[in-house]
Amino acid sequence: MDVKLWKSIKDLQDYDEFRQRRPAAGDQFSSGFEAVTDGIHAFPGGFVVTTVADNFLNWARKSSVWPVTFGLACCAIEMMATFASRFDVERLGMVPWASPRHSDLMIVSGTVTIKMAPMLERIYNQMPDPKWAVSMGSCSNSGGPFRHGYHVVKGVDRIIPVDVYVPGCPPPPESLLNGLLLLQDQIAHFHKTGKRREANEKVD
Repeated sequence: MDVKLWKSIKDLQDYDEFRQRRPAAGDQFSSGFEAVTDGIHAFPGGFVVTTVADNFLNWARKSSVWPVTFGLACCAIEMMATFASRFDVERLGMVPWASPRHSDLMIVSGTVTIKMAPMLERIYNQMPDPKWAVSMGSCSNSGGPFRHGYHVVKGVDRIIPVDVYVPGCPPPPESLLNGLLLLQDQIAHFHKTGKRREANEKVD
Protein backbone atom coordinates (compact mmCIF):
# COMPACT_ATOMS: atom_id res chain seq x y z
CA MET A 1 0.00 0.00 0.00
CA ASP A 2 1.26 3.46 -0.85
CA VAL A 3 2.55 5.31 2.23
CA LYS A 4 0.63 8.50 1.43
CA LEU A 5 -2.62 6.55 1.18
CA TRP A 6 -1.75 4.58 4.30
CA LYS A 7 -1.19 7.76 6.31
CA SER A 8 -4.58 9.14 5.27
CA ILE A 9 -6.64 6.24 6.66
CA LYS A 10 -7.66 6.88 10.27
CA ASP A 11 -7.93 3.21 11.27
CA LEU A 12 -4.39 2.46 10.07
CA GLN A 13 -3.07 5.56 11.81
CA ASP A 14 -4.67 4.33 15.03
CA TYR A 15 -3.21 0.85 14.54
CA ASP A 16 0.31 2.19 14.12
CA GLU A 17 -0.01 4.57 17.06
CA PHE A 18 -1.79 2.44 19.64
CA ARG A 19 -0.69 -1.17 19.07
CA GLN A 20 1.47 -2.64 21.82
CA ARG A 21 5.04 -3.73 21.12
CA ARG A 22 7.26 -5.93 23.22
CA PRO A 23 10.06 -4.18 25.13
CA ALA A 24 13.48 -4.58 23.53
CA ALA A 25 14.96 -5.76 26.84
CA GLY A 26 12.26 -8.36 27.50
CA ASP A 27 12.48 -12.16 27.54
CA GLN A 28 15.82 -12.25 29.31
CA PHE A 29 17.14 -15.24 31.22
CA SER A 30 17.89 -14.77 34.92
CA SER A 31 21.47 -13.85 35.85
CA GLY A 32 21.81 -17.06 37.91
CA PHE A 33 20.82 -19.24 34.96
CA GLU A 34 23.28 -17.45 32.68
CA ALA A 35 26.07 -17.88 35.25
CA VAL A 36 25.44 -21.65 35.47
CA THR A 37 25.37 -22.15 31.69
CA ASP A 38 28.49 -20.01 31.22
CA GLY A 39 30.25 -22.09 33.87
CA ILE A 40 29.36 -25.38 32.18
CA HIS A 41 30.34 -23.96 28.79
CA ALA A 42 33.79 -22.99 30.15
CA PHE A 43 34.63 -26.60 31.09
CA PRO A 44 36.57 -28.65 28.50
CA GLY A 45 33.92 -30.10 26.19
CA GLY A 46 31.20 -28.21 28.04
CA PHE A 47 29.91 -26.65 24.83
CA VAL A 48 28.69 -30.13 23.77
CA VAL A 49 26.56 -30.42 26.90
CA THR A 50 25.09 -26.92 26.59
CA THR A 51 24.43 -27.28 22.85
CA VAL A 52 22.64 -30.61 23.20
CA ALA A 53 20.70 -29.36 26.23
CA ASP A 54 19.72 -26.15 24.40
CA ASN A 55 18.47 -28.09 21.37
CA PHE A 56 16.44 -30.42 23.58
CA LEU A 57 14.96 -27.63 25.69
CA ASN A 58 14.09 -25.55 22.62
CA TRP A 59 12.34 -28.52 21.03
CA ALA A 60 10.45 -29.10 24.29
CA ARG A 61 9.38 -25.45 24.55
CA LYS A 62 8.11 -25.43 20.98
CA SER A 63 6.27 -28.73 21.42
CA SER A 64 4.67 -28.13 24.83
CA VAL A 65 2.88 -24.79 24.64
CA TRP A 66 0.20 -24.47 27.31
CA PRO A 67 -2.43 -21.90 26.30
CA VAL A 68 -4.58 -20.02 28.77
CA THR A 69 -7.83 -19.59 26.86
CA PHE A 70 -9.63 -16.25 26.93
CA GLY A 71 -12.91 -16.99 25.16
CA LEU A 72 -15.20 -13.96 24.96
CA ALA A 73 -17.72 -14.58 22.16
CA CYS A 74 -18.64 -16.89 19.28
CA CYS A 75 -14.98 -17.45 18.31
CA ALA A 76 -14.59 -19.31 21.60
CA ILE A 77 -16.91 -22.06 20.28
CA GLU A 78 -14.55 -22.60 17.34
CA MET A 79 -11.63 -22.62 19.75
CA MET A 80 -13.36 -25.32 21.83
CA ALA A 81 -13.92 -27.35 18.67
CA THR A 82 -10.21 -27.05 17.85
CA PHE A 83 -9.29 -28.54 21.22
CA ALA A 84 -11.93 -31.28 20.93
CA SER A 85 -11.40 -34.80 19.60
CA ARG A 86 -11.83 -34.14 15.85
CA PHE A 87 -8.88 -31.74 15.50
CA ASP A 88 -7.06 -32.79 18.70
CA VAL A 89 -4.53 -30.02 19.23
CA GLU A 90 -3.03 -32.04 22.09
CA ARG A 91 -1.06 -33.99 19.50
CA LEU A 92 0.96 -30.76 19.09
CA GLY A 93 1.65 -30.79 22.84
CA MET A 94 -0.85 -28.01 23.55
CA VAL A 95 -2.97 -28.47 26.66
CA PRO A 96 -5.49 -25.74 27.57
CA TRP A 97 -4.73 -24.56 31.08
CA ALA A 98 -6.83 -22.50 33.47
CA SER A 99 -3.95 -20.92 35.37
CA PRO A 100 -2.01 -18.05 33.73
CA ARG A 101 0.96 -18.67 36.04
CA HIS A 102 1.63 -22.01 34.35
CA SER A 103 0.82 -20.94 30.78
CA ASP A 104 2.97 -19.43 28.05
CA LEU A 105 0.32 -18.64 25.42
CA MET A 106 -2.86 -16.59 25.53
CA ILE A 107 -5.52 -17.20 22.87
CA VAL A 108 -7.93 -14.24 22.77
CA SER A 109 -11.06 -15.28 20.91
CA GLY A 110 -13.93 -12.86 20.60
CA THR A 111 -14.91 -9.24 21.14
CA VAL A 112 -12.85 -7.43 23.76
CA THR A 113 -14.87 -4.68 25.44
CA ILE A 114 -13.36 -1.73 27.25
CA LYS A 115 -14.74 -3.14 30.50
CA MET A 116 -12.97 -6.49 29.94
CA ALA A 117 -9.62 -5.00 28.83
CA PRO A 118 -8.11 -4.50 32.35
CA MET A 119 -8.83 -8.14 33.29
CA LEU A 120 -7.27 -9.38 30.06
CA GLU A 121 -4.14 -7.31 30.69
CA ARG A 122 -3.94 -8.52 34.29
CA ILE A 123 -4.08 -12.19 33.26
CA TYR A 124 -1.48 -11.59 30.55
CA ASN A 125 0.85 -9.92 33.05
CA GLN A 126 0.58 -12.94 35.36
CA MET A 127 2.03 -15.23 32.69
CA PRO A 128 5.77 -16.02 32.94
CA ASP A 129 8.23 -14.96 30.23
CA PRO A 130 8.66 -15.78 27.43
CA LYS A 131 4.94 -15.51 26.66
CA TRP A 132 3.00 -15.41 23.42
CA ALA A 133 -0.40 -14.17 22.26
CA VAL A 134 -2.73 -15.27 19.46
CA SER A 135 -5.57 -13.01 18.34
CA MET A 136 -8.40 -15.16 16.99
CA GLY A 137 -11.12 -13.68 14.80
CA SER A 138 -12.02 -10.30 13.35
CA CYS A 139 -13.41 -8.96 16.63
CA SER A 140 -10.19 -9.68 18.46
CA ASN A 141 -8.06 -8.45 15.55
CA SER A 142 -9.76 -5.10 14.98
CA GLY A 143 -13.16 -4.97 16.67
CA GLY A 144 -14.92 -6.72 13.76
CA PRO A 145 -18.47 -5.60 12.99
CA PHE A 146 -18.64 -3.85 16.39
CA ARG A 147 -15.50 -1.74 15.99
CA HIS A 148 -17.46 1.53 15.71
CA GLY A 149 -19.29 0.86 18.97
CA TYR A 150 -18.37 3.04 21.93
CA HIS A 151 -17.71 -0.01 24.14
CA VAL A 152 -15.39 -2.14 21.96
CA VAL A 153 -11.59 -2.20 21.90
CA LYS A 154 -10.48 -1.84 18.29
CA GLY A 155 -8.07 -4.76 18.38
CA VAL A 156 -6.58 -6.66 21.30
CA ASP A 157 -3.13 -5.48 20.17
CA ARG A 158 -3.99 -2.15 21.82
CA ILE A 159 -3.80 -3.95 25.17
CA ILE A 160 -1.16 -6.67 24.73
CA PRO A 161 1.44 -7.40 22.02
CA VAL A 162 0.17 -10.03 19.55
CA ASP A 163 2.34 -12.61 17.79
CA VAL A 164 -0.16 -14.30 15.43
CA TYR A 165 -3.39 -12.96 13.93
CA VAL A 166 -6.00 -15.53 12.87
CA PRO A 167 -8.53 -13.91 10.47
CA GLY A 168 -12.17 -14.91 10.06
CA CYS A 169 -15.62 -14.27 11.51
CA PRO A 170 -15.51 -16.73 13.11
CA PRO A 171 -12.37 -18.54 11.93
CA PRO A 172 -12.87 -22.31 11.55
CA PRO A 173 -10.76 -24.71 13.63
CA GLU A 174 -8.44 -25.23 10.64
CA SER A 175 -7.53 -21.53 10.70
CA LEU A 176 -6.69 -21.59 14.40
CA LEU A 177 -4.68 -24.77 13.88
CA ASN A 178 -2.72 -23.01 11.14
CA GLY A 179 -2.16 -20.05 13.45
CA LEU A 180 -0.80 -22.35 16.17
CA LEU A 181 1.60 -23.95 13.68
CA LEU A 182 2.78 -20.44 12.69
CA LEU A 183 3.29 -19.72 16.38
CA GLN A 184 5.40 -22.86 16.78
CA ASP A 185 7.63 -21.62 13.94
CA GLN A 186 7.95 -18.28 15.74
CA ILE A 187 8.86 -19.99 19.03
CA ALA A 188 11.51 -22.12 17.28
CA HIS A 189 12.94 -18.99 15.62
CA PHE A 190 13.01 -17.14 18.95
CA HIS A 191 14.84 -19.92 20.79
CA LYS A 192 17.29 -20.33 17.93
CA THR A 193 18.17 -16.66 17.44
CA GLY A 194 17.06 -14.99 20.67
CA LYS A 195 14.91 -12.54 18.67
CA ARG A 196 11.20 -12.56 17.98
CA ARG A 197 9.79 -12.44 14.50
CA GLU A 198 7.29 -9.79 13.50
CA ALA A 199 3.66 -10.88 13.74
CA ASN A 200 2.04 -12.23 10.60
CA GLU A 201 0.03 -9.84 8.42
CA LYS A 202 -3.07 -8.52 10.14
CA VAL A 203 -6.11 -9.42 8.00
CA ASP A 204 -9.79 -9.25 9.03
